Amino acid sequence: MQTKFLAIAAAAALTFGVTAAHADTLADVKAKGYVQCGVTGGVAGFSAPDANNEWAGLEVDFCKAVAAAIFNDATKVRYTPLTSQERFTALSAGEIDILSRTTTWTMSRDTQLGIKFIGTMYYDGQGFMVRKADGIKSALDLSGAAICIESGTTTELNAADYFATNKLEFNTVVFVDQDEVVKAYEDGRCDVYTTDASALAAERSKFAVPDDHIILPEIISKEPLGPVVRQGDDTWFNINRWTYFALLQAEELGVTQANVDEMLGSDNPEIKRLLGVEGDFGTPLGLTKDWAYQIVKLVGNYGESFNRNVGPDTPIGLARGLNALWKDGGLQYAAPIR
Repeated sequence: MQTKFLAIAAAAALTFGVTAAHADTLADVKAKGYVQCGVTGGVAGFSAPDANNEWAGLEVDFCKAVAAAIFNDATKVRYTPLTSQERFTALSAGEIDILSRTTTWTMSRDTQLGIKFIGTMYYDGQGFMVRKADGIKSALDLSGAAICIESGTTTELNAADYFATNKLEFNTVVFVDQDEVVKAYEDGRCDVYTTDASALAAERSKFAVPDDHIILPEIISKEPLGPVVRQGDDTWFNINRWTYFALLQAEELGVTQANVDEMLGSDNPEIKRLLGVEGDFGTPLGLTKDWAYQIVKLVGNYGESFNRNVGPDTPIGLARGLNALWKDGGLQYAAPIR
């Protein structure tokens, strides 16, 4: 019993030490002059280098928005590509300031890892991709098929639960890195690739002949994907949370990159508060009063980010669906700035 108590105390002391060492993230970020953002190794539309070798994507835009709020400069971000196994350790150790990397919000992660989820940047669910030539029409036809899965993700447990529930033979081929999973599927080492449906669409868009692959209709899980920060720093958490809300509220109010300067003269009190014309909602965050104006001016609103990175007119071609604003039938809903 004493040994167990000492082990728990040691773990608690270690957690406290990590938290205390990074209890003023905003001051650290300002001192070094940039936000360190943990991202994927490369998921098109979410976080990946573009044709100019610049990081781009929906999740990258979130980090740019935080930088815009702090520095009035969305370029003051540096990116750390992380595998699923590395991501939480890197955040806890202070190697990154924000983890914005296709990470599912779950109870165990939220309560046991010393981290806090900011919000849901993309409401997703796990799906399955197969080759059209194999003639598979449903996930219920996958019993015994070789399934490529990335380890250290919610994907493994979701798939295991689905196959067990439906009394299907579960045959996995597990890899550490997502790039390895995709290559294995392309090389024919497995029959099926399973992960978040958005990531399936992103990877399919990069295949030589995307139409040779289909995403099956079944969605087997809820995957709310969002940015994460360390516990123990309320100011940093609030900056990130209200950056997320500002992106959403700007879209709801019709404030865009193109019209944000014109909107400074709006008579709408909500727009005035958002853009810092009326009231000062930046000072409590350690920011200037025009923090949200800078976000919209330099990055755009949530809808603009969605459309340019993963929307219907991109190679990925995702509809807004659940990620539409609440007033349009979706789940995206911002707390009011007032």
